[in-house]
Amino acid sequence: MRLPRIYPILDFSCFTTRSEPLRQALRFAEELLEGGATILQYRDKSGDAARMLSLARELRRVTQGKAMLMINDRADICLAAQADGVHLGQHDLSPGAARKILSEEGNKRSRPLIVGFSTHNLEQVSEADAMPIDYIAVGPVFATVSKANPDPVIGLEGVRKAKAATQKPLVAIGGITRKNCLQARDAGADAVAVIADLLESPVKALEEFIRVLG
Repeated sequence: MRLPRIYPILDFSCFTTRSEPLRQALRFAEELLEGGATILQYRDKSGDAARMLSLARELRRVTQGKAMLMINDRADICLAAQADGVHLGQHDLSPGAARKILSEEGNKRSRPLIVGFSTHNLEQVSEADAMPIDYIAVGPVFATVSKANPDPVIGLEGVRKAKAATQKPLVAIGGITRKNCLQARDAGADAVAVIADLLESPVKALEEFIRVLG
């Protein structure tokens, strides 16, 4: 698959302290679309499946016909919300199992659903290259505040090594900002995933990312 240069992630934990967090998160997604987003990943690690499904369905409504919607971790939520795919971590459902679950729905839609997979070192990238997935995310490239217990930083050299180890599209993630995104791209990333640097002014930030990345 061909990934957009900028891959925004909506992490619900960034909105839990705000008033009306569901509405705020949905508005954030709408602003990302206004800024030119063509893919969006929804991440919610709280375990509140009912809330996750509710917001996923709303995100599907606003992204329909405008952007691909990816669901973090949960293939069941992906199917229930009619999203475009699932992004899996090292400790989630295996990519092979997810592919089997999603393949039947993909056949109904006449197009396969997407499976992405997170990696954190060269060994994991090499293993992922043989998996039934559409793209590989690798990181954290830089120090990140988006995870409570992040994996060790791999740096730009880690991105270069990952690119050399796979033929699949590569997404750099972790501490990506408007100031360093070009470095990640030049190191071999096909796309950069961003969370924190989009929060303050989503439209302006996304437009700047698109302009910088070309």
